[in-house]
Amino acid sequence: MDEARRVLERLRGIEQLELAGGDPRQLFVEIGELVAEVDRWLEVEPAGTDAAAAALAHFRAALPQPREVVPTT
Repeated sequence: MDEARRVLERLRGIEQLELAGGDPRQLFVEIGELVAEVDRWLEVEPAGTDAAAAALAHFRAALPQPREVVPTT
């Protein structure tokens, strides 16, 4: 249950940061932390979290895929 509370607190913090016109870089940091907290929550409480797992999978699928950077000489 602590993991679920942390997820909700992180969401509230992100909302407040956004409403206050926070730095977009800080929003990205907070979203990254949110994803990590959702992962921990799903590990600890897998029962009844199907919607959260689906939302997380959808979020990850929407992110651009990292590309390999090849140095030029």
